[in-house]
Amino acid sequence: MRVAGKGHIDRNSTVHFRFDGVEYQGFNGDTVASALLANDVRLMGRSFKYHRPRGVLTAGSEEPNALMTVGVGAGREPNVRATVQEIYEGLEVRSQNAFPALNFDLLAVNDLAAPFLSAGFYYKTFMWPRAFWEKLYEPVIRRAAGLGALSGAADQDRYEKAYAFCDLLVIGAGPAGLMAALVAARSGADVILADEDAQMGGRLLAETDTVDGLAGADWAADVLAELAGMDNVRLMTRTTVTGAYDQGTFGALERVSHHIARPDGRLPRETFWRIVAQRSILAAGALERPIAFQNNDRPGIMTAGAVRAYLNRWGVAPGKAVTVFANNDAAHRTALDLIDAGVHVTAVLDSRTDAQAQGDYRLIRGAQVCNSSGRTGLDAITYRTTSGQEKLATDCLAMSGGWNPTVHMTCHMNGRPSWDESIASFVPTAGAIPGMTVAGAALGVFSVQGCLASGADAARTVLQELGRSVADVEVPVADDAAYAIAPLWAVAGKGRAWLDFQNDVTVKDVKQAATENFRSVEHMKRYTTQGMATDQGKNSNVAALAVLADATGRGIPETGTTTFRPPYTPVPLAALGAGSRGKGFAPERHTTSHAASVAMGAPMIEAGLWYRPSYFPRKGESNWRQSCDREVGFVRNTVGVCDVSTLGKIDIQGPDAAKLLDFAYTNMFSTLKVGRVRYGLMLREDGHVMDDGTTARLGETHYAMTTTTAAAGLVMRHLEFITQVHHPEWDVRIMSVTEQWAQFAIAGPKSRDLVNGLVEKTIDNESWPFMACGPVRVAGIDARLFRISFSGEHAYELAMPARYGDALFRVLVKRAEALAGGAYGMEALNVLRVEKGHITHSEIHGRTTAFDIGMERMISANKDCIGKTMAARDGLLEDDREQMVGFKPTGAIKKLTAGAHLYSEGAEAVPENDQGYVTSAAFSPDFGHYIALGFVRGGAARHGDRLRLVDAMRGIDTVVEVCPPVFIDPEGGRVRG
Repeated sequence: MRVAGKGHIDRNSTVHFRFDGVEYQGFNGDTVASALLANDVRLMGRSFKYHRPRGVLTAGSEEPNALMTVGVGAGREPNVRATVQEIYEGLEVRSQNAFPALNFDLLAVNDLAAPFLSAGFYYKTFMWPRAFWEKLYEPVIRRAAGLGALSGAADQDRYEKAYAFCDLLVIGAGPAGLMAALVAARSGADVILADEDAQMGGRLLAETDTVDGLAGADWAADVLAELAGMDNVRLMTRTTVTGAYDQGTFGALERVSHHIARPDGRLPRETFWRIVAQRSILAAGALERPIAFQNNDRPGIMTAGAVRAYLNRWGVAPGKAVTVFANNDAAHRTALDLIDAGVHVTAVLDSRTDAQAQGDYRLIRGAQVCNSSGRTGLDAITYRTTSGQEKLATDCLAMSGGWNPTVHMTCHMNGRPSWDESIASFVPTAGAIPGMTVAGAALGVFSVQGCLASGADAARTVLQELGRSVADVEVPVADDAAYAIAPLWAVAGKGRAWLDFQNDVTVKDVKQAATENFRSVEHMKRYTTQGMATDQGKNSNVAALAVLADATGRGIPETGTTTFRPPYTPVPLAALGAGSRGKGFAPERHTTSHAASVAMGAPMIEAGLWYRPSYFPRKGESNWRQSCDREVGFVRNTVGVCDVSTLGKIDIQGPDAAKLLDFAYTNMFSTLKVGRVRYGLMLREDGHVMDDGTTARLGETHYAMTTTTAAAGLVMRHLEFITQVHHPEWDVRIMSVTEQWAQFAIAGPKSRDLVNGLVEKTIDNESWPFMACGPVRVAGIDARLFRISFSGEHAYELAMPARYGDALFRVLVKRAEALAGGAYGMEALNVLRVEKGHITHSEIHGRTTAFDIGMERMISANKDCIGKTMAARDGLLEDDREQMVGFKPTGAIKKLTAGAHLYSEGAEAVPENDQGYVTSAAFSPDFGHYIALGFVRGGAARHGDRLRLVDAMRGIDTVVEVCPPVFIDPEGGRVRG
């Protein structure tokens, strides 16, 4: 089926590949679809519901039928569009959704049962008997669901993620996109030109248009060569821009090695890009829509534009006797190109009675195709005119119901397209995506000349918005034929006329949905499954909603469209999660000391998405407790160093910064002096504790807030809510700077010695008292020093810009070791804070109030704050509430565990007798036994009481004594010394 002298493939480079175990031959530049068509293979897939034979319908990423499984073994990939997959030597491709074989599919029996499988049959059929759902219906449906299947083995391919920034992102490299990129690039803007195809040029590669006297493909090649030679341009082929997001951010998937037979092991399979652009131009072209008629889904029935693409780009004639069926002038070009290439055109059937022939071919006006025949490949069509019906032998039908601008991305931020009657389609609504300009066929401009001019105009507009001078670039001369169309969505008649080829949705299904009162386009979509396939309705949406509009007596604009959401084409989860193989979905956050901690042998544990060292083992230590006890000893006796960078850090500036802090915290911060730090408690609106932390006053209107690791995002959101909803009139700015600062706790009796060995100006107890803060310099670098303590010891926290974090940690640890101390991890940190009675989210877990944790006096009577009124509700201040206390063992079993419950001594361990629970427990090397924190009814008045502790899960049943929650230095002399 190859046509001599046609196409942009390399006929000197033969490629062998296999489809369903049979070897075929193609050329470098072929896709699987073009190569199979060249080998006269028309049957390429089976439909989802009825398993009807299907062939290729389109030539691009909108393909609904020719979905295949590519590759073998663990890395095989299902549902790959044959129209996108490039062939390479040794490629293995298999059909899917057929049993036992594509040519003989037993599941095609579903087609005979079609009268019983109409729209909504799932909802009507599987209701009764009720018990059948879990035992029969659901298992059967799950086994039948889906098209292709993964291997079930771990994918060993590499995937990457990357970031790019530019002045202008041009999406689509057809005539409009190329012209826009050329104008912007010559004007000096940083340009990224991204196109999903392997070869840039868009429709210029698939048509016979000339541009400035050159073949369109040659003109495109010249422009691309110029762009490739510019330092301010990045050309990204095989890259689909999949979604538009806030602040000029776009997602894009680059297929890096899908086309390579034996890729370098270091080469990723795909890369997911985050592209941030000041401005964008959408030049994604348009998609041709089919016409619905009885049996319009047979292999050999294609869109007219796809027939031209296979002929002009890949040198393939999709049939030996081709018929064209259209309602617009553009489709007539298919007949002209085929005739010029020596392919027989049986006739052009135009539904318009006033259609005009554009060449020497048989034109039948006012004709509509009403049926087709041929099971696994088209062999004839039936058409009707006012004179009656006739049958016409043909093995390929090129149909065209018109073109739909690719509006999808303009809807990704809740924009809605507008109906344009002149082209019978939707067009993008201006301003739907901030900073985006639409050009070319995506805007409804369908001539090459119009696309070139539209692209140039879009670039000029963007450059002016960016404040750049615009280079004088002349728009080349090209075809400027008008686009004329008379809408025809579906041909009336009996039998099934297909709208959604992949999901087997027919005109009848859409009408039935309307009859059953699913009149909303969104309801119709879900009731019929129209547009819910891998192509997301790119071929079928407009025709389906037109049928729905007719069925409900409404206009198409009134009926509206379904919601287009990202991604534009499917994106593998492996690409989105690049670098996280074998890990959970949640992201991993590493501190600047991560590499050094791992090198020291520290096991890493997750803490609020951050990975922190659990402990630092040393030679001779056989278990974690030995390491933990040693590290606790560092802090209590000499000096320890701990990375606390994960604590949330929020920079607050502005004349009303103090007002914000007073309103957010329970205690007063407007009275805090510059150079001092204060501990604060924050309540939710319901009066329960949300978080605690410290805030330092660095200047008259400048504060640095610290939150717990787990609540950093929550507190930031809380502050934003206050400034946007409660007090938008306040002049204050807040910004999360958690990642900008590396911060380290230096704790222990020798902590001041360590600090003075680093800072340029010596500090002492008078110049730097407890809860002081201020700027310091370390090795000529500006830093911040806070004298605060989470351990109960004399301690500091030293903060430097994150880029110095790794080096600073290594220096601190080395100096600490010289003072007989060292690094300590999370296990030791927990012991230290339990000994001191400091709370974490184990205690402020969402159900506790300031009264419960003994901090009710921190709620200032001199001001209002979030949660103050609700914290004073009846029931939240009663003496018999569960209040925070400490515990020490007195029974035979000395081990205490978090999660254990407490009962009166001798009482049965049942819920009715529950007195409280343990929230934190740790072995204290200072006391030589376990200690714990928790809550007990009326706890503040029960110090000295004995209670029964029961941990049913771990089999612990012992007796504890209730004591104050502060075990070490209750007077606070150590932190102030």
